[in-house]
Amino acid sequence: MRVLVHLSDLHFGRIDERILNPLIAKVRELQPHVVAVSGDFTQRARPQEFREAREFLKLLPQPQIVVPGNHDLPLHNLYARFRHALDAYQEYISNDVEPFYLDPEIAVTGANTARRMAIKGGRINHAQIDRIEERLCGLSPETIRVLVTHHPFDLPETYRRRALVRRAPLAMNTLARCRVDLLLAGHFHRSHTGHTAMRYPIAGHSAVFILAGTLSTRHRGEPNSFNVIRVQRPRVQVERMVWKPEALSFSSFSIEEFHQTSSGWTRAPS
Repeated sequence: MRVLVHLSDLHFGRIDERILNPLIAKVRELQPHVVAVSGDFTQRARPQEFREAREFLKLLPQPQIVVPGNHDLPLHNLYARFRHALDAYQEYISNDVEPFYLDPEIAVTGANTARRMAIKGGRINHAQIDRIEERLCGLSPETIRVLVTHHPFDLPETYRRRALVRRAPLAMNTLARCRVDLLLAGHFHRSHTGHTAMRYPIAGHSAVFILAGTLSTRHRGEPNSFNVIRVQRPRVQVERMVWKPEALSFSSFSIEEFHQTSSGWTRAPS
């Protein structure tokens, strides 16, 4: 079994300082095989925010698969946004904006969906889709395949289709061919799980999509949270850990399970 901790939308510059030490302690306690962070390390891509995010990451277990979000590009300084874009992210967080991790049981790859020309929305291009295919398609059928992005490839039914990553349907055909199992994302500051067959009726394929909540003060109707994902074919378990301010700690809020069938991953009966 592999254990992944999935964090997103830290927004240093708008983070609640009280949660940091309890969060670090909880993640260490979980002893994950991989820590995935799906973007928005900063609020306004300022050097001090990136420095704080870097120091935070140093205190978490390795290996880490981290990708930038739209807030990690300068917003108000247009020259910096178009000329330097992710320079600060690469200086302070990771030079590799599309990292890859592989062990005998799991493969986790990142894809950068943040773009200069899009303030909030995300995109994926043909070269990135080809890179995902190169990394994931040739693996053993038993290897769990995970894609980490900031912007999601699937959403709850209440969200508009335009909120998806641009070229999501094109990418999903490749993800299906490569038998990608899990899609991890953030961006909306709301936790959610589902399976892609509801939106993408691709024969024989259904991936689990998992959205992580925020760890910032920019709440959207739910407390700070992160996900703990336990994977061992044919089961995926997603546990949501939420911040309890009265206890100054994170604790389990919900556990959802998905099972693999001949049609792909589906939600297990409650």
